[in-house]
Amino acid sequence: MARTLRRLGAVLLVLGLLTGLAGWQALRLYQTPGPLVAPAQVVVPRGGTEVIAGALLQAGVIEDARSFAAAAWATRGAGPLRAAEFAFPPGASLEQVLGVLRTGRPVQHRLTIPEGLTARQIAALLRETPGLVGEVTAPEEGAVLPETYAFQRGDDRAALLRRAEGAMLVALNTAWTERAEGLPLATPREALVLASIVERETALPEERPRIAAAFLNRLKRGMPLQSDPTVAYAAASGGALDRPLSRADLDRDHPFNTYRIRGLPPGPIAAPGMASLRAVTRPATTDELYFVADGSGGHAFARTLEEHNRNVARWREIERRRAENAGPATAPTTR
Repeated sequence: MARTLRRLGAVLLVLGLLTGLAGWQALRLYQTPGPLVAPAQVVVPRGGTEVIAGALLQAGVIEDARSFAAAAWATRGAGPLRAAEFAFPPGASLEQVLGVLRTGRPVQHRLTIPEGLTARQIAALLRETPGLVGEVTAPEEGAVLPETYAFQRGDDRAALLRRAEGAMLVALNTAWTERAEGLPLATPREALVLASIVERETALPEERPRIAAAFLNRLKRGMPLQSDPTVAYAAASGGALDRPLSRADLDRDHPFNTYRIRGLPPGPIAAPGMASLRAVTRPATTDELYFVADGSGGHAFARTLEEHNRNVARWREIERRRAENAGPATAPTTR
């Protein structure tokens, strides 16, 4: 009997040693660096452990699907494996890989909507952005705030558009709430309309408050805005004009032709950024009424028509010289 007990004890000791050795080897395998030689972004599909293992194996993140499945099962109490696009570091161990799948943040992509795009251009940009899914239609003109938006692969285009529209509502409300006193603007929408014109008039941030002031001064005096971008918007039927303006464009009767109408056009002509919204609600303090291109990418401003005419003459001389060297020039932008 004693001999039997001694034999049984020896067997249990050996089994314990073997079990401990197997556990030590499993832990070592779990924590050993994996085969990935460089950082990688992998789209992890839905479908369970076997499908996930196949995607990771194909991407070179793991070297054995069975070991991955066993480690996932052994640590199942740590949480489910998620389907998304994840970034894996080089040499990621099974422990690190499973940690990414369970608690890692999915890869964030970014879409920048530039200032001054029309609604059609914004819709086209969304359609052309890889990683987004679903259909999208053009938003209301001016309803989107130009900004950089983060998204995950597989996000819906229409949902991202709704985020951008919500951001515009917040930005417009903020600008309107903080507006200066005495503006000839009755509603936030009127501020949005004018901001879209300012956005299309200049690409120089420092000019926006000054151009906004010139337009606001014109509105106060009942003068037409005479903004070329509004005429271009009308000539392109709400799109982007791909040619210089003509005399016929300027003479055309159209609700957006601010050479023919007084006051603001009936709606925005593009998506203004936050800087343009601030410019029209907190404009520069000036009595300027006119501006014309100065040949350097900016504008020359004037308080009187006589001063403005001199600026126009200088601009036309610049155009004439350029035409001699580089062919025909476009029509001057004047107010």
